[in-house]
Amino acid sequence: MTALQLGSLEVPVPVVLAPMAGITNAAYRRLCAEHGAGLYVCEMITSRGLVEGDDTTKRMLVFDDAEKVRSVQLYGTDPSYVGQATRILCEEYGVAHVDLNFGCPVPKVTRKGGGGALPWKRNLLGRILEEAVAAAAPYGVPVTMKTRKGLDDDHLTYLDAGRIAQESGVAAIALHGRTVAQAYSGEADWDSIAALVDHVDIPVLGNGDIWEAADAVRMMAQTGAAGVVVGRGCLGRPWLFRDLAAAFGEGGPAETTLPTLGEVTAMMRRHAELLCEHMGEERGCKEFRKHVTWYLKGFRAGGELRRSLGLVDSLAALDRMLAELDPTEPFPVSELGAPRGRQGAPRHKVVLPEGWLDDTDGLCEGGSGLLEDVNETTGG
Repeated sequence: MTALQLGSLEVPVPVVLAPMAGITNAAYRRLCAEHGAGLYVCEMITSRGLVEGDDTTKRMLVFDDAEKVRSVQLYGTDPSYVGQATRILCEEYGVAHVDLNFGCPVPKVTRKGGGGALPWKRNLLGRILEEAVAAAAPYGVPVTMKTRKGLDDDHLTYLDAGRIAQESGVAAIALHGRTVAQAYSGEADWDSIAALVDHVDIPVLGNGDIWEAADAVRMMAQTGAAGVVVGRGCLGRPWLFRDLAAAFGEGGPAETTLPTLGEVTAMMRRHAELLCEHMGEERGCKEFRKHVTWYLKGFRAGGELRRSLGLVDSLAALDRMLAELDPTEPFPVSELGAPRGRQGAPRHKVVLPEGWLDDTDGLCEGGSGLLEDVNETTGG
């Protein structure tokens, strides 16, 4: 399998870890990278927060010492802010890749015209992309974008977004095969990914419903995508990147790792340890709590022990609790190929700014004319 080429950046295997709010911090990126090659993207930050020096934003821009290729996803609705933020990332943080988020389906983002809502405004999308590409060009840093099929089935945007991305000098476009209205429900439409591949000349990355390495191989074969973006499928399963690297790097049949519970607990301990290294023990253990359910999904761990793990406050306590689990218990094969993380139900209506659907080409006065929360951290 050929490497993924993003402008001047070569990724050894065509696999990208999707930025996920509160998940893909430096510790988790390090953990995933220890299992397999790929591009590991920092959780999404706001362009305005970075430009204005917001402390929360700066705390999110932490990289592990072993992280040689720094990749960050930006959110923004104002071309000027996005351009300035891109320059800061390249000049002050030494990033090697900038991704722009036009796929987030969360209402508090779309109601401002951001995330998955923004591609409806084609001129605004082009302005933002052009500003980011121009800001990154002097540093040789590629800019990519992530989007969805559209607002809903009656308001599709992905083909126009692909054309605009290509015209703006974007290095690649990742498509999540769901609409904003679907959020994370239902099945991803891989046919839309294939349609985008046929529509543009830049690399297209496919995203949606990759739960096992075999899914990634099948997606690329079915769609012609140049690579895959993996999000919820790796929650509690960092070893998925080992399977992906093996499938793509060796070109053989995709195999699925089936770790015993003892091997899973070792990964849990490593994850918590890395979090504590970066955040301190108290905060690191609190951050780890959200991952317990994903790691133990399908295993027979008792309810009381699970509740205790969900309140863990030190590495010593974590060690005592993990020692209560049966290390020989086999991996629950019933969990293979099953959705992980949030799913929910489709939305009857996408929350948008008033009059947003009236015009697909206009720009609001003074740039986007939209508000952007400095501390917005929701990814998608």
